[in-house]
Amino acid sequence: MLSKLTRTGPTKVSVRELNDGVKRAGRVSLRDYAYEEIKRRIIICEFKPGSPMNEAYVSDVLGTGRTPVHQAMLRLSFEGMVEILPRKGVLVKPVSFDEVMQIIDVRLLLETDCARTAAKRARKRDIASLRKVLRTAEKWVETRETEQIMLLDREFHFLLARISRNPVLTDLLTKLHERSLRFWFISLNQPRHHLRVQEQHTKIVDAIEDGNADKAELAMREHIQSTRENISRRL
Repeated sequence: MLSKLTRTGPTKVSVRELNDGVKRAGRVSLRDYAYEEIKRRIIICEFKPGSPMNEAYVSDVLGTGRTPVHQAMLRLSFEGMVEILPRKGVLVKPVSFDEVMQIIDVRLLLETDCARTAAKRARKRDIASLRKVLRTAEKWVETRETEQIMLLDREFHFLLARISRNPVLTDLLTKLHERSLRFWFISLNQPRHHLRVQEQHTKIVDAIEDGNADKAELAMREHIQSTRENISRRL
């Protein structure tokens, strides 16, 4: 759960409310609930890399039928988070150092250009949205709430991609981040990394608000390289 800042302090809101950068009201289908909850548990390594996933067991844990869980497994398989093996069942995809390095290489190409574009196209409301995420993250950094910070990091990068006003780029970057969240979660448990990420995000937003494309690109490059170095030490 994420917090929503109020005058009386932080309150919890659903993780799903921040999907796609907007708060969504109303009922959530069992299929979507199963997908989000299984993905969350994979990301925070509650469902451990390489471990088998029995649909009946997962259904019992989530309190749903097997059909929503089966549908969620298929979707997560397409996204590269689980593996469906013939006659062997479903496995949580093992952590691959080579894969995460490849994802980071692609991020360096796409996301640095995205930062440049954001510096040229950002509007006042875009900056306000980014600043709001930073303020909320700062509250959680103080208490080292890793899962909350991870989800806000996802929201930050999604908003940044959306500022590019390029739906194809936004879709590509969103998928890259979804695939790398597990590695991010592992790396963020390192001492002081919470603070470094917050400082790097602030530097990126400052450059974008100033309309300085070169500084925005450099700040994003330094942020991604820092992620690479941190994960390299952890995996």
